[in-house]
Amino acid sequence: MNELGSRGVGIRCAGVVHLYRTFEGHDVVALQGVDLEIKAGERVAFLGPSGSGKSTLLTLLGGIQRPSAGRIFLGDDEISRMSERRLARLRSRRVSTMLQGATRNLLPHTTARLNLKFARLGMDAADRDHAMPETELLSRVGLEGQADQKVHTMSGGQRQRLALACALATSPQLLLADEPTSQLSHGDRDHVVGLIHELGEDLGTTVVVVTHQAEVATSFARTVTMKGGRVGSEGRNGSEYAVIGNEGVIHLPAHMVAEWSPGTLVRIEQEQRRIVVSHPGDEQVVAHPHPDAT
Repeated sequence: MNELGSRGVGIRCAGVVHLYRTFEGHDVVALQGVDLEIKAGERVAFLGPSGSGKSTLLTLLGGIQRPSAGRIFLGDDEISRMSERRLARLRSRRVSTMLQGATRNLLPHTTARLNLKFARLGMDAADRDHAMPETELLSRVGLEGQADQKVHTMSGGQRQRLALACALATSPQLLLADEPTSQLSHGDRDHVVGLIHELGEDLGTTVVVVTHQAEVATSFARTVTMKGGRVGSEGRNGSEYAVIGNEGVIHLPAHMVAEWSPGTLVRIEQEQRRIVVSHPGDEQVVAHPHPDAT
């Protein structure tokens, strides 16, 4: 197992399926056959409509829930089959999860400084000595003047920056953030996103963010768009790529879905390193596989 303070950890999902039961007793498939790999130190934004499975996948990566089927690895450790004791240790030392809504991550009736101390309770003395000092961490998120201010008196932007500081207080190898900029002004949103990239880079932390805001997603070199419980497409440095899933399932880009209604006849042909898609009465569409694709 990697030691605290080392570079970020890689993630691998293999055939991940997750079901949950509604209050009415119906089983709902939230994720169906997710295959995904994220490199150590990479920063990725998850996108998708409500109910697409992006937040569910985030909780599985953090060990908050276990998948119904499939396997999830953080580095060499398979967390989907890990004992509760080891999983709790992992969550306290190697993985930090920011839930949606800053106050869900903080103790509202105590100070910023005490919130950071609470975030570090699971660390041993040696780990705390090597972690970023509390005063420096507060300064990095622009809260050096609010160290002894109680959380419930802070603005929304200040609370969210404190939640980020608490999430990074243990120098985690993986930071998972669910809608970290929701309900923030444009200025506070950009400040928080900038801090996520800056601190993630400095600590070498792998970062996965769930967001519905295009302005947030475009700041990430890689995006993963969830559709119907699967990885539907990926963005790499501004270019969008469809992802071929199990049994050859592929989600068409949104503009093609709007033009080609269900039932449209489509012919797919491969010509060397490109794919040609066409259907009766339409021009051919040429798709180039991602350069890293095998």
